[in-house]
Amino acid sequence: MNKPRPYTPALHRSALRHLRRSDPVLAQVLARHGPHRFELRTGGSHFDAIARAIVSQQLSVKAASTIHGRFRALYDAAGGMPEVVARIPESRLREAGLSRQKVAYITDLARRVAAGELELDRIDEMPDEELVARLTAVKGVGTWTAQMFLMFRLGRPDVLPVLDLGIQKAIQRAYGLRKRPSVRQMERIGKAWAPYRTIACWYLWRSLDQPPVEPRAVGRKSKSGHPQ
Repeated sequence: MNKPRPYTPALHRSALRHLRRSDPVLAQVLARHGPHRFELRTGGSHFDAIARAIVSQQLSVKAASTIHGRFRALYDAAGGMPEVVARIPESRLREAGLSRQKVAYITDLARRVAAGELELDRIDEMPDEELVARLTAVKGVGTWTAQMFLMFRLGRPDVLPVLDLGIQKAIQRAYGLRKRPSVRQMERIGKAWAPYRTIACWYLWRSLDQPPVEPRAVGRKSKSGHPQ
């Protein structure tokens, strides 16, 4: 089994060459919205990144940041290891702003890590499919959350988050579809992007920041995108 490839500027350049050749529509997106530098969320531990994703569910960025900061303060004061989460009184976690449900989710995450069911020191070596399966076994971690972890934390280059509303809207706009694409349509369109579907999605997300333009106008541009 091949070890997952880490994201690098060289991989990004290879991805852009492949995407331009393999999909004329996506080539227009790249021409209009590149170059661009993408920063991975590498700060803190893997445990903290997953816990933060759980905290952030259905919250504004500001509220999630505040509550996560309070959780981190309790976590660090207790020893800063997953096994200490079970020793933090639920009342303290609730006072920090966590719902009862999210307390259960983070406690389950910590338990699985402490028991070796989710080996954080092996995450960088796990294939995408295995890692998604391990992450989604944690209460409160769905496929979308797991895929965001792979894309933005680990920089895995070939992830297609078909459940993401932004990607659905971006594909609808770029390919001139009458309605948002089905999962099957997204997989069919994205097949041409493999093995660089993550990079394609980064640019599709970015395309939503600007108004759509006529394809012919985009086609006259030829700027290449690469990490700065």
